[in-house]
Amino acid sequence: MLFAQTTLFTPAHTFTSGIEGPACDHWGNVFIVNVEKQGTIGKVDAQGHVSLFVSLPDSAIGNGLAFDEQGSLLVADYVGHRIWTIDTSTKAIKLYIHVPRMNQPNDIAWSKSGRIYASDPAWAKGTGQLWMIDENKQAILLEKEMGTSNGLTLSPDGKYLYVNESVQRRVWVYTLDKAGKIAKKKLLLSFPDHGMDGMKCDAQGNLYIARYGAGEVAVVSPKGKVIKTVRLKGVKPTNVAFGGKDWKTVFVTLQDDGSVETFTNDIAGAR
Repeated sequence: MLFAQTTLFTPAHTFTSGIEGPACDHWGNVFIVNVEKQGTIGKVDAQGHVSLFVSLPDSAIGNGLAFDEQGSLLVADYVGHRIWTIDTSTKAIKLYIHVPRMNQPNDIAWSKSGRIYASDPAWAKGTGQLWMIDENKQAILLEKEMGTSNGLTLSPDGKYLYVNESVQRRVWVYTLDKAGKIAKKKLLLSFPDHGMDGMKCDAQGNLYIARYGAGEVAVVSPKGKVIKTVRLKGVKPTNVAFGGKDWKTVFVTLQDDGSVETFTNDIAGAR
């Protein structure tokens, strides 16, 4: 079932083909990587005005973004095998962790327990890994020899971790134990065609999946049923994020022309 009407939020070619992120703050701003050129982070205000927020150090190039509990912006640097943290008030950038064993950290999710989860694909090999950075900034390899691990997000209650494998078109759900490690793994669903990229949950636990190549966002119930589909103007969505005044605006980054589309959802996003 199709629902919602998407709106072009930023002009075409504002961002590079590496457009990703996005992450929303509580003031209506959206942060998205690679504005105008690689290695940057752009800030888009509530009216869709785009500005350069920061340029990353040490030849870093960002991919996934997430906010922590203190409001700092976390950046997955896929070329440097690092995660950076940015104070959004001062724009000060600090290295959070460097993990040389990572392939290329892609999407990240922050848990309320102070842990970071990171997908880690090896695109050339069609494989991937899954990591947790614990409260003490120790990198723990949760799973290796996966498919191309890409989009990931936590359930609203923090009990489950969702991870997709883009090339293999599978979405997995993990049960997390008290230490944040994976205790169980279950196939949530698979798609017969097209790829997948970033994902987010709404407040009711439904999963919003950017279907790369399909030009849509699929909305999937916690039981693995596709309950809604949002048709996009672009064909290559790379990620999604909830934001806006009531947290019911969904922002979709599009590789097609480096732009952002939005639609209004009937359920607020998980916070």
